[in-house]
Amino acid sequence: MRICSLLPSATEIVCALGLEANLVGVSHECDFPPEVRSKPVLTRSRIDHAGRTGAEIDALVVERLHQHTGIYALDEELLARLKPDLILTQELCEVCAVSYDQVQEAVRALSREQQVLSLEPNDLAGIMSTIRAVGAATNREAAAVELVARLQQQLARYRAVSARAATHRRVACVEWLDPPFSAGHWVPEMVAAAGGVDVLAQPGDRSHRLSWADVAAAAPEVLVLMPCGFDVERTVNELSHSPQALECTKLQAVQSGEVYAVDANAYFSRPGPRFLSGIQILTEILDSKTAHRDSGDGWRRAM
Repeated sequence: MRICSLLPSATEIVCALGLEANLVGVSHECDFPPEVRSKPVLTRSRIDHAGRTGAEIDALVVERLHQHTGIYALDEELLARLKPDLILTQELCEVCAVSYDQVQEAVRALSREQQVLSLEPNDLAGIMSTIRAVGAATNREAAAVELVARLQQQLARYRAVSARAATHRRVACVEWLDPPFSAGHWVPEMVAAAGGVDVLAQPGDRSHRLSWADVAAAAPEVLVLMPCGFDVERTVNELSHSPQALECTKLQAVQSGEVYAVDANAYFSRPGPRFLSGIQILTEILDSKTAHRDSGDGWRRAM
């Protein structure tokens, strides 16, 4: 089977199911496992992110969405040459990946039949369902069931520890800084599994635009910065270009130094198997014994 994945999370799932050799095309954002970086790239961003602040990127995204011009381009000629049997895509977020309509239009132009599987997880259960769906589409049902069982077992361990905690700290997860957005979908469940309470979103909620006054009103004890698609270094750098965020000195989290940057690109923006690593990062942040200690490149204190 020849597989084209237009989503980083789908690429990670495909590889976790032992199908890396079947992966013949990926998106420009697919970078894990590292071996997939050598695969043919089917998409590109129509927005040049290099050197732009979050506010500038947001303005360009809003403009393109209003004009219905699309944020990503799909190489339809390359897609045709790769002759996939299965194309993995999504309809959940037009900001996150090439649009489903673009994919459908490209598929109609192909001269052979192929399956298009749209992956739409909204929460952790949805991520598990997505893994099972990819397994079913690739004749790897047994591997998918085994992977889901391992993920659920580890998730249950985190939840059991969280349930025994005497207190649960109030956590605000911000998915964009200028303007701020809440981090919805699966993130509130990740926070709960790590022993916290998400004060900006409920499980399954869509991310939505906020003001920093809204964040302050939620009175978080811990502020976790996870701009979609950014790693730790880019997030810390972006914070220096977000004056409104820096001015939120009334936030308890800021006053107590409980502001952290995480690698959202790897562990929070992607609904794939590495969500467990995201929970571990949050666990370390919320644990008073490790909160003031750098625990590798997955997170660090931001202020």
